[in-house]
This record gives sequence, C-alpha cells and structure tokens, in this order.
Amino acid sequence: MKSTLTLEEKYDYYERSVQNAESEVEFMHDQYKRISGKNPTTLREDFCGTGAISCEWVKQNKKSKAYGVDLDEEPIRMGFVRHFAKLNKDQQKRMHYLKQNVLHAEAPKVDIICAFNFSYYIFHKRAELLKYFKSVHKSLKNKGLFFIDLFGGPESQKLVTDVKHMKGLTYYWECQSFNPLTHDCVFAIHFKDKKGKKHRNVFTYHWRFWMMPELRDILLEAGFAKVTSYWEGDGPDGGGNGEFSATEVIENCDAWVSYLVAHIKE
Repeated sequence: MKSTLTLEEKYDYYERSVQNAESEVEFMHDQYKRISGKNPTTLREDFCGTGAISCEWVKQNKKSKAYGVDLDEEPIRMGFVRHFAKLNKDQQKRMHYLKQNVLHAEAPKVDIICAFNFSYYIFHKRAELLKYFKSVHKSLKNKGLFFIDLFGGPESQKLVTDVKHMKGLTYYWECQSFNPLTHDCVFAIHFKDKKGKKHRNVFTYHWRFWMMPELRDILLEAGFAKVTSYWEGDGPDGGGNGEFSATEVIENCDAWVSYLVAHIKE
C-alpha cells in the first residue's frame, strides 16, 4: 500500500530517525582541525537531500560557506522549508543549494566534502565509483578531507529488519534483497506513526554494498594520499556510544556503522 505521508512528515520522520546534522558537523570540524591544525570554513555536501548538514555548517561562524549538491528536486525543495528558512539572512547568503550531478558539481574548491547516509552506494560499478572519487579529489583544497560513512557486519547482509522506537514514531530498516555474487542489494525504510499506522517503503534504495577494504583501495587509486578508518566506541548497553576514533585494528561485530576519511596530503 502506498504511503499517505505528507512530504513534511516524510522528511521529518527520516531526519528524526537517521540524521544528526549537528553531530556530523562537529565530527568533521574537529577531525579537520586535529589533522590540519586550523578551522575549516567551506563544505560541500554531496547527495545532500534537504541540506540539513550544510545549513548546520553555515551556523558555525561568519566565514563558513556550504554547497549542498543533489539531483532530486523534492528534498531540496523541502530543505528550503525545513532548514534554509530558519537561517538568518547572513547565513542564507552563505548556503547554496546546487541541483547538479555530483560527478560534475560546479562549486568552488572546499576544505571538506562529505557523502553520508551511504548515498554513494548508488554507484554499482567500480569504474563509476572511481570516477566520483576522482571528481571529489579535484574539488578539494590543498589540505582537504573527504568524509564518507559505510556499514557492514554479517547481520547487514541478511534479509532482516532492524527496528528503532522513538517518541511517537517507529523506524524500520529492512534488507529486502542481497546478491552475494554482485553485492547488488535493496534496502527500504518504513515508519509507523503515533496512531499506529505503518507506512511501507517510504524510502527505497537500490545499491551496491561496498566493503571497507575495496573503498580504501579505490580512494587511494583516485589520488588520495591516505585513508583513515574511524570506529565507534562501545556503549553501556552493548551498542555504539556515538563517539568515533581513528583505528586500524578492531574486533568484528554483527553490525556496524563507520567512517572513512580520505586525505589530500599525508
């Protein structure tokens, strides 16, 4: 059955369930400063959706600028309503939505580029992903960093549904298909609202499931000098604690979400 959610509800539910723009901005800012010794000012958010991260970025200081790049007009339109309209006039001048293909984004070179929520999984062929990573490399400044997130673990490739309960909302993340020969896969997001009505396939994703070693290899082939893995610490309940640190050796777990950070220079 087709979802009856309004666009406002659709993106409100999504952002409440899977996004924390303030935390993402803090993580990128802190890692850039730690690595380069200075504060970053410019960000390009690829596959930006509503541009929540970009809008949060321009709040940092009066020098911060952001460019949100996405081909889909619907989330950009909702971004103007949900985030851009809440910025002050000065912040709005420094926030730019670009309805463009990330492979050919026309924006100034920046300190940081990010592609979150596994959005680059849309590239099914290695050559396509390499082309994207090369375009990112060319779009970064001298000490620039490229941030991506990824997920994995044995549970992530099984046809199962993860459930998260929040106030007035239940979130479902379902693996609907997974081809072990090609890693072509389909994932879907469902919601149950406060009235108990379930809305199925509100978002669906036809992806290739990329693995961390191959991503690191492709980033290096694209010209990046170094790739660092960031792993989440353990929380008291056995899950993650939301704090990520650089590491090269870690114990495997059934399901995980991690970051890779690619450096222009060592």
